[in-house]
This record gives sequence, structure tokens and C-alpha cells, in this order.
Amino acid sequence: MIKKNDVVTMGYTLKNSGGEVLDSADAKAPLNYLHGAKNIVPGLEEAIEGLAIGGKVDVTVPPEKGYGEDDSGLRLKIPRANFPADADIKPDMQFASEMDGHKQIFTVISVENDEINVDGNHPLAGQTLHFSVEILGVRGATEEELSHGHVHDGTHHH
Repeated sequence: MIKKNDVVTMGYTLKNSGGEVLDSADAKAPLNYLHGAKNIVPGLEEAIEGLAIGGKVDVTVPPEKGYGEDDSGLRLKIPRANFPADADIKPDMQFASEMDGHKQIFTVISVENDEINVDGNHPLAGQTLHFSVEILGVRGATEEELSHGHVHDGTHHH
């Protein structure tokens, strides 16, 4: 049964409300994560607590338990002069900026002459997420994994 500090291996399909597949993982390349460490969105973590290997569940995660509401305050126009002169700024580029003492990732939406339109919202902010999950494995985390707060399996998931 999945509980805090277990390492969970799962396959999943993530769709948006329109039924479009946004992301997926399967038995060949599953997602491994440390349960209870906020490695995955809270709504999904809550829904699979207590499941066992072989368990399957469909989870609908509202924005407040997913990637947050869309915050219009994170859509900014930044003068081109604020970027390095030699930077080739293009849509979909991402950069990190300090905001309120924490790193905020911004994505470039468009470039208009001397202004760069950026959005600091997660691409899935404001969206209801539809997960279809299958639990493929559950094990206790190692001391090292617990101290680092994520799984050591040779792959890096963000």
C-alpha cells in the first residue's frame, strides 16, 4: 500500500479536458517518485495514497491541486534591453528569474520589437488534469533517497 516515503513506480496518461494527451509514461519508461515529497502534483499524490501494485485509478485534478490557477500577474512585458545583447530570444525559450526570493521559470510567448512578452505560469496552470494511472511498483525509500527528497534510479524526472 502506498504511503509516505515509499518509492512508487507508475505508468500514466495525462490528458487535458479536451482529451488531448499531454504526457504519458509506461512500463518501459515509467515514472518513479518519492511519495509524500511533493515530487508530483498534490491532487495525484492524494488520489493514489493507499493503492497497491496493480492498482489503477482515473484522477481528475483541479488547477488548485495541480499546477495552480493561471495568474495574469505572471504575464509580463520585459524590455529587450533587460536581456543580454547577444541572446537570441525566441518564443518557447525559458529562463529563470528571482521573484519574491524564489526562482520563477518564465517562458517567452512572443517578441515584439523592443518588448518581450513572457509568462511565468506553468504551461498547465489553470487546466484541469485528467490522469489515468497504473501502479507498477512500490518499495520503501533508501536513507539516501529520503535525505535528498527524490528517487535515485539513474533517471531524472522533473
